[in-house]
Amino acid sequence: MSRLDELINEFCPDGVEYKAICEFCKVGTGKSNRQDADENGEYPFYVRSKEVFLNNSYEFDEEAIIIPGEGSIGEIFHYVNGKYALHQRAYRIHIEDNYVITKFLYYYMSQNFKKFIYQKAVNATVKSIRKPMIEKFVVPIPPLPVQREIVRILDNFTELTAELTAELTARKKQYEYYRRNLLKCSECVSLVELGDIAEFKYGFTDAAKIEGNAKFIRITDILENGKLNKNENRYIDLTEESKKYLLSKGDLLVARTGATYGKTMLFNDSFPSVYASFLIRIRFKKNTILPEYYWHFAQSSLYWQQANKLVSKAGQPQFNANVLRLVKISMPSIDFQRRIVDILDRFDALCNDITIGLPAEIEARQKQYEYYRDKLLTFKEKLA
Repeated sequence: MSRLDELINEFCPDGVEYKAICEFCKVGTGKSNRQDADENGEYPFYVRSKEVFLNNSYEFDEEAIIIPGEGSIGEIFHYVNGKYALHQRAYRIHIEDNYVITKFLYYYMSQNFKKFIYQKAVNATVKSIRKPMIEKFVVPIPPLPVQREIVRILDNFTELTAELTAELTARKKQYEYYRRNLLKCSECVSLVELGDIAEFKYGFTDAAKIEGNAKFIRITDILENGKLNKNENRYIDLTEESKKYLLSKGDLLVARTGATYGKTMLFNDSFPSVYASFLIRIRFKKNTILPEYYWHFAQSSLYWQQANKLVSKAGQPQFNANVLRLVKISMPSIDFQRRIVDILDRFDALCNDITIGLPAEIEARQKQYEYYRDKLLTFKEKLA
């Protein structure tokens, strides 16, 4: 039997009371407006969504739960230390009675409050939260020893996730450092322009469909990390014309327009695939640049510093083939490129792979936390 089971058997074997927030909390709003925000101010300023500014005056200095009234509907924030200001359309829950721990209430609300809000909306679009909606939210109130044990267990899970997230952030910085320095090679290798070693071809225009005999890769299918989004596949039917745009393993695709210009993806799929018209295909001449080497380069600051200078930003940003061919890259020997790719692939897997890297570990810990949170915060209601 766990320590929590022992506490429940000792203090609440017959269940726990459920109470509406208005019975044990004070729900208030702020007074400040957005125009009161000052970047050089001293205190955090909680506004209608997740944004945080600094303000030169404060309203509160107590532990509380903060709920945006607009923007991030149903989000819950736990504020612990220091003084802070609150926007007039954000809500502050302050526990007046000492038989509920604020952190316990935060954990319970983070699990259930958003679902409660959308159920009350009766399928309508929820654009704002009103004070009575918060006050009517019902919470289980186990005895304090039980609350403390639940908070301790869930804190351990969240601390572990925070440690893993901090580790991931550090590894990403390390990844960028090594990527930049390994790809630079400026002291020993001359720079070459892509136009001298590669060929470029614009994509095919067609309407994407739910079914077809070839995948249709569009600009929106390239994720921010330069990987292909495999969760929302779209297709076309191959024709004599579209077959001219079939991709081969090792082809690189570059977004050429819009806010995502310059994003670069390495194609390694075996399923027949055609690329859409807002993409440019890059193929390198033999024994010049390995596609994997270029892909790592295209994720680095060395590439983006050039891309941001070369792009035409009149109206919609344009990053066409005439511009792309001017990008310069170091071209060491093929063997040296392979060594660089091997090192950077390991970093990429650690930082981005959702099956073996730190993201996978974080996701597993998050699922574990949610599982135990759901179990720990489910109580039998005590009958009157």
